[in-house]
Amino acid sequence: MALALDPAAQDLLFREARTANTFTDEPVTDEQVQAIYDLVKYGPTAFNQSPLRVTLVRSPEARARLVAHMAEGNRPKTSTAPLTAILSVDIDFHERLPELLPQAPHLKDAVFGEEAVRESAGSFNAALQAGYFIVGVRAAGLAAGPMTGFDADGVNKEFFGDGRQKALMVINIGRPGPDAFKPRNPRLAYQDAVVSV
Repeated sequence: MALALDPAAQDLLFREARTANTFTDEPVTDEQVQAIYDLVKYGPTAFNQSPLRVTLVRSPEARARLVAHMAEGNRPKTSTAPLTAILSVDIDFHERLPELLPQAPHLKDAVFGEEAVRESAGSFNAALQAGYFIVGVRAAGLAAGPMTGFDADGVNKEFFGDGRQKALMVINIGRPGPDAFKPRNPRLAYQDAVVSV
């Protein structure tokens, strides 16, 4: 067998998993989200940096503030999902590096002292973490509906007024509802995407 993961787990995380567009009203608990985070925090990043921040949008007031910045087609599903999360990059993630990498405290300023370098590295690694987060949602038996169709500047001002976090994506989370899935689009075959040199 080429993969260590059993076929049922492969299906749960990848083959049968889909982006959900509708959800049931079954709540997503804080315990579920913590279990997801506690699993996916181990996904690899450069220097073990952890720039991803997760803002859970639970109150009706916060939901209305977010929906106002979503693209028209994303508003209904964001209004009705049991939980919506804003995944953002913390531009000051480097401040936590000494505790994450006590053997290399110099990285905080030597590598990430310039904000442009820090923002670029943080955005890339937070995007990796966002991918792990989506797989973690699937591992919890839930469906994720990740979206980039929103006014990022508006969301940043609305939720991260100090400018130290920047929204990467918005994800609706829950159990899939009726007609949750659109037909799956094709993916590139192995021979079209992989070369040996």
